[in-house]
Order: sequence, then structure tokens, then C-alpha cells
Amino acid sequence: MLSFLPTPIGNLEDITYRTIKLLKSSEVVLCEDTRVAKKLLKLLNEKLSANIDTKSIQFISLHSHNEQHFLHNLSYDFFNKNIVYMSDAGTPGISDPGYLLVNYCHKNNIKFQVLPGASASIVAVVASGFVDKEFLFVGFLPHKKQIKTEKLQQILDDGFVSIIYESPKRVLNLLEQINSLSSNRQIFITKELTKLHERYHKGTPQELLDILKDQTTKGEWVVIIDKAPKQKGEPICKTDIENLSLPPKQKAKLLSKLAGCDTKDIYMQNLKTKEKDGKYI
Repeated sequence: MLSFLPTPIGNLEDITYRTIKLLKSSEVVLCEDTRVAKKLLKLLNEKLSANIDTKSIQFISLHSHNEQHFLHNLSYDFFNKNIVYMSDAGTPGISDPGYLLVNYCHKNNIKFQVLPGASASIVAVVASGFVDKEFLFVGFLPHKKQIKTEKLQQILDDGFVSIIYESPKRVLNLLEQINSLSSNRQIFITKELTKLHERYHKGTPQELLDILKDQTTKGEWVVIIDKAPKQKGEPICKTDIENLSLPPKQKAKLLSKLAGCDTKDIYMQNLKTKEKDGKYI
């Protein structure tokens, strides 16, 4: 049977009893990096007396660059063994490899289980104090500047608390971008979760930039953006746009953005309406 295992995101003691139990009985360990996996099991044996027999385990590297090729050449009898999958840190499948393997199991009726455990996103969003129910997980933003800016603007306009992962090299740039787009927005940032040098900071983008200018940004960051404040008034609807005194093409552009459809399709649909009713909306 295949089991997806959560691993600690920093503190070794966050490993679960079930994870250790399955590692002890495993025959194959699928993992992002075999070196990282072997080091973790060694630490579990040394620090927590896990008694995992690493010599009897076959370690196989399975990551985002080889996942499709691996699954394409996989035989079904492979899953007759006790197999576990683990990412380098945290729960696999979210901003980590693993989701393709899950889909493979669904498509081929292969039994599997996913164990609950450590997740940086959940720890950070709870620590932010921004939300008690709804939030949006974004993960890492695109690298290209224009696409990243567009995505960030979309996040800032959404009515949800949003979770972003960021590297130490880009966290200051992200705060600067947020500051230029929404300077009064409340932001929570944390790094090195569950580790010795764990840090929490909360404030506006500029306040956080002032704090970080005197600190090292080394470490992996989680950035939580508070939701946009509620606007007074009612949201615009299709009828509101149809009643505007605008040229047909401009009206079609607005309707396409509202409906998420192609502008040309809406324009042609409106032309047909005009031909039928003798009236253009």
C-alpha cells in the first residue's frame, strides 16, 4: 500500500507516531531528495530512537522533474510493496511534488492513504490572526515581473486572506510590490517556522520593510496578506453594464471581463440581438 507521509518543517519532534510506524514497515521510500530523506531517518533514529532499518529500504528519487516519466514507466505490481512518499519538509502534494502520483492512483484504482501532519501554511495562517474560516492558498508567485504583478493585484482584490510562500532573496521585493499596490494592507510574515530562529512580524508593508532592513532575511518565508476591506455599495452586474451609454465595443469588453468570456463572442452575440430585436444593448 502507498502512504503519503508528512515530515517536520523544522522541529524534529513534530514527526507523528503514525509516520514513524509506517517508515519502520516500509520497503520503498519515494522522496524528493534521497539524501534529505536518509538524513531525516538517521536523525529520527539518533534523536528519537525510532529504530528504522534504513539498510532494508529502497530509496527512490521522485520529484517535479521526473514525476511524469516515473509514472509513465511504472508497473501496477510496484504497489504490492509497502511504499511511502515524503517530500523534503511538510505535507506532500501542496507546493511540493506528489499530486501527479495521487492522480495516478485515482485513475488506476490503487489504494493509498494520506496522513495529516506538519504544514507551514496552516501554522502561519493561524499565527496571523487574520482568519477563522476562509483563506486562499497561493504558494509561490510567478517569477516574471509582469505576470507576478498581475497575480499579486488579483490577490489584493480578492476577498480572502491569502497565503504566499517566498524565498529569502525575494521577500523584500514582494513587500515593496505590495506597498506600491496597497500600502495600508495588513501583512503577517514569518520565517523558520518551528525552528530555533522562528520569527513573527505583523504590520503594513512599509512597517515590515523597516523591520527587516536591520535583520537577515535568511530562511524560508510565509507571507499572509489580509483580505481587502469591504467596499460600500453593491457589486456591478450585467444589467448595470447593459444600461450604460457606451459604444458597443467598449460595452462588450466590460461584459467579457465580468463574465470571463471572449470579447468578440459577446460583441457578435449583441449584434445578433440587435438584428433580432432591432435594438443593440
